[in-house]
Amino acid sequence: MSLWRATATIGGFTAISRIAGFARDILMTGVLGAGLVADCFVVAFKLPNFFRRLFAEGAFNAAFVPLFTRRLTEDPSGATARHFAEETQAVLLTALLAFTAIVQICMPWVMYVLAPGFSDDSAKFELAVELTRITFPYLLFISLVSLQGGILNACGKFAAVAGTPIILNLTMISAMLWLVPAYPPGHVLAFAVTAGGVLQFLWLFGALRQAGMGLRLRLPRLTADVRQLLKVMAPAAIGAGAMQVNLMVDLIIASFLPAGSISYLFYADRVNQLPIGVIGVAVGTALLPMLSRQVASGHEQDAASTMNRAMEMCLFFTIPCAVASMIVAEPLIATMFERGAFTAEDTWNTAMTLAVFAAGLPAYILVKILTPGFFARHDTATPVRYSIISLVLNTVISLALMKPFAQLGLAAATAIASWINVGLLAWGLHKRGHFTIDARLRQRFPRMLLAAAAMGLALWGASMVSGSWSGAEVKELPRILKLAAIVVGGIAVYGIVSQLVGALRLRELRGLMRGKTDS
Repeated sequence: MSLWRATATIGGFTAISRIAGFARDILMTGVLGAGLVADCFVVAFKLPNFFRRLFAEGAFNAAFVPLFTRRLTEDPSGATARHFAEETQAVLLTALLAFTAIVQICMPWVMYVLAPGFSDDSAKFELAVELTRITFPYLLFISLVSLQGGILNACGKFAAVAGTPIILNLTMISAMLWLVPAYPPGHVLAFAVTAGGVLQFLWLFGALRQAGMGLRLRLPRLTADVRQLLKVMAPAAIGAGAMQVNLMVDLIIASFLPAGSISYLFYADRVNQLPIGVIGVAVGTALLPMLSRQVASGHEQDAASTMNRAMEMCLFFTIPCAVASMIVAEPLIATMFERGAFTAEDTWNTAMTLAVFAAGLPAYILVKILTPGFFARHDTATPVRYSIISLVLNTVISLALMKPFAQLGLAAATAIASWINVGLLAWGLHKRGHFTIDARLRQRFPRMLLAAAAMGLALWGASMVSGSWSGAEVKELPRILKLAAIVVGGIAVYGIVSQLVGALRLRELRGLMRGKTDS
């Protein structure tokens, strides 16, 4: 499967998942609003997801996929690779059980670190502790899902893995529709998170067996292969999770801001995550096993070309997304969330947060393209140094901006730190001769900016003449239709101008989808 077909498969399922996720968020804003319970649930939802993305997803995939792929290349029967995966599963399961138990016991102290600002309000603090204890077992199941997903991705089976997040969203939606009227919404959502993790695990358990890669349970042993995995994974736990650490720093600092600030950051990030998931995660997931094979085969020139085309494709789709998120942030947020307990004031604050987050959107995605360039060469240490620099800068900038700009300062710090991380990663790869921006990308990039600027101008004009988007007097259906018209018009303007200036042509898109990376 070509990089672009794999990306389209992953991106397609991710898009469906994000649509289901938006439906989930719309229901959430209706039942939770942006107050105390919402802030507590956001914290409870973020903690297991933070560790998942930091250790079990980013770091684990960065270390596991290249090692698993190498064993699969050396022994096409899959027996050696499966044995390695079973040894990994045994150690991972043991570590997760112990870690989950420790965190459950220490949850109040964890909360003092995670959300120290909650300690001034005992009711808020106790609710956050209770909800996080309910959601935290999700980490156990979703980490095993990451192992299962890494195996399937390395085998070129992307669809089942990409569809996994849909299960969590549907579980939470079902819980809100059927249980919220009878039970407290925060507790319903917390239990639904853990239930969703169980269902995701069972889904990929079946997919692995169907692919002939079902894993048996073994006793945990620190074999040479497992020690090598842990050695590679340890620095990657920091390197691959730079963005997650940045967001967690935002959460800790935001706990000192007025009620609702955490919710504004959460809902804005949810919208911001759509292009990151559909484009960045999809390309990054498909890119790592491909780069690992090219590097393992000694085809360095092919690897460099693959990275350039990945970056070109990501920028082509990401730049207009960033511009649109800044220009029509209020229409987006109002149409998606403003109903029930979510007020016009919540819309405005969330929209401004989204606009600031969007300034870093290309950076969030480029990190996912550049980092596999190190991981494919079993170098997980270098991104660590860069991520530490990025993390320190994010914290310093957040502290400097939080007082005058509240949650907007935190969003700005995340964007700035991510751009710095991108610069360091690109410089690191270039210095080692693994990556140089080729002539085609240098030529296309300014044309993409030109097309995006034309689209932004059109969006701004349309939003100026479209009337009010927020408030009790605004009708639901006309608002949805207006937004749909603006989105379709923006896509049309960007597509037409891109064709005229040569940013990317339709025949090239068709060629890329057929696997012709030089099209």
